[in-house]
Amino acid sequence: MPRTRTPSRRAVATLLGVAALGALCLTGCGGVPPLPPQVASADSASPTRSSGIDADDGESSDDDSGSDVADLGTEPDLVADETSDPDVVAQLDYALAYWSDYNVEEWGVLEGNDCVNFASQALVARGWTQTAEWNHGGDPYASTASWRSSTAMHDWLSRHPELATPLADSQRDEVQLGDIVQFDWDRSGDRDHTGIVTRIERGDGETRISFAGHTKDSDYRDVDVAITQEHPGAEVYYWRLAG
Repeated sequence: MPRTRTPSRRAVATLLGVAALGALCLTGCGGVPPLPPQVASADSASPTRSSGIDADDGESSDDDSGSDVADLGTEPDLVADETSDPDVVAQLDYALAYWSDYNVEEWGVLEGNDCVNFASQALVARGWTQTAEWNHGGDPYASTASWRSSTAMHDWLSRHPELATPLADSQRDEVQLGDIVQFDWDRSGDRDHTGIVTRIERGDGETRISFAGHTKDSDYRDVDVAITQEHPGAEVYYWRLAG
């Protein structure tokens, strides 16, 4: 009669190890929770700049970080907005202090997708209180989706009109310093990138808006450059913040 072979202890241990690893990866390999859908921003330059390439734009993140000034020919006479609101001043001071020098020790970083994490930090600096729906969780990978995802932040603010009012680009004359700007690079209906409005210039019927953000690190990135030169045909939206 053929002899039945019993699996060795080593084989059993190996099979159990593989099964355990598979279960771990279902919740995020290395014990890190997986990011929610649409968390990735289309502007995806790592803050460590290890590759020096913006994976979305195919641009050098070192060369293209900072201010993108619109080249629109003869400059009109524009006057920059100012604010004396201490909460907005605190928000803008934070954004301009940490747009390139990430506040990793306090808030951590979402490698390559940190734009909403940064915008949320600036809202805390403005005086916003974290809630069950919107919070950092002690680690950006443990944060709520609304803290780290552009689309989730949009959905969260849409549910709370007491916090913010949505504005289309045709309403940009209503935008104020410290408001949130969001982009839909591919016009798919979601939100791909988020920033903080840091400069508004007005004059001759024109309103020019610049913003700070992470991922493609910027302090005064021009909205019109972003949607016409960097991402032609992209759509831009704003959130007029209530407080």
